Amino acid sequence: NHPSMASREAVRRTVQSVRPILSVDREEARKRVLNLYKAWYRQIPYIVMDYDIPKSVEQCREKLREEFLKHKNVTDIRVIDMLVIKGQMELKESVEIWKQKAHIMRYWKESQEPKPTDFLSKFLSGQN
Repeated sequence: NHPSMASREAVRRTVQSVRPILSVDREEARKRVLNLYKAWYRQIPYIVMDYDIPKSVEQCREKLREEFLKHKNVTDIRVIDMLVIKGQMELKESVEIWKQKAHIMRYWKESQEPKPTDFLSKFLSGQN
């Protein structure tokens, strides 16, 4: 079940056509967020395959949802636009395979292994 080159190229063209123009109102910003989410959602099977990620497409899509929901309470349109622009840059870097596998896997690091907070745990993990 390998994705076809034609659909991959269509996704690439979509990624290139998304322009980081500042939104006029909240509804426009919302549409940009949804378009970015959909672009990432469609690209995940390729990212899993290209980077040989030891996660399923479903796990990656759940992580995508989690990352987007982190910012669900942001109401400032300029901040939303900046997050969308950053998300577009991340997507472009992933699609063009400018990242390394470790960059992709970093998304799971924070949620799976909480950083140690007490002295002994920090000491044992080698942190100052």
